[in-house]
Amino acid sequence: MFLAGPPAAVLFDRDGTLIHDVPYCADPERVRPVATARAALALLRAAGLPVGVVTNQSGIARGLIRPEQARAVNDRVDELLGPFEVWRVCPHGPQEGCACRKPRPGMVLAAAAALDVPPERVTVIGDIGADVAAARAAGARSVLVPTPLTRSVEVRDAPVVRDDLLAAARHVLGTGRS
Repeated sequence: MFLAGPPAAVLFDRDGTLIHDVPYCADPERVRPVATARAALALLRAAGLPVGVVTNQSGIARGLIRPEQARAVNDRVDELLGPFEVWRVCPHGPQEGCACRKPRPGMVLAAAAALDVPPERVTVIGDIGADVAAARAAGARSVLVPTPLTRSVEVRDAPVVRDDLLAAARHVLGTGRS
């Protein structure tokens, strides 16, 4: 059950949501924020909301990137858009059945716990159905910000869809259309 009013924290997916998706990105120099990321984060931070990142990084399990490369990319995201109050990274592959990999709720629950916020007071903003499903499984709210890679069924099934991160942030704060 969601609590009324704005959330107590906002969690973002990384690739395709905060930054342009570079598959299995191992190079911090390739990190490019999406157009409205800075403005959206500034709006949420100005409202006093802690922000964090929850990201699947199966390239680690697949041997395509090393954990230290993933950390370097995350550090670059922090440098360009942060600081983020919490980071949760799932290094597992899709076949491993871990509890943290989205669409499972593990990272959302762990990030909420780290922020000392009940999951039902968290909103997850992401670009694919797995982000929405992880939020739902954790008891959190979600906002889908589609990209050209987002499937139409994911858009259709999402409870809230916004065109960009700034519109999503305004929605979260109750200043955008409902």
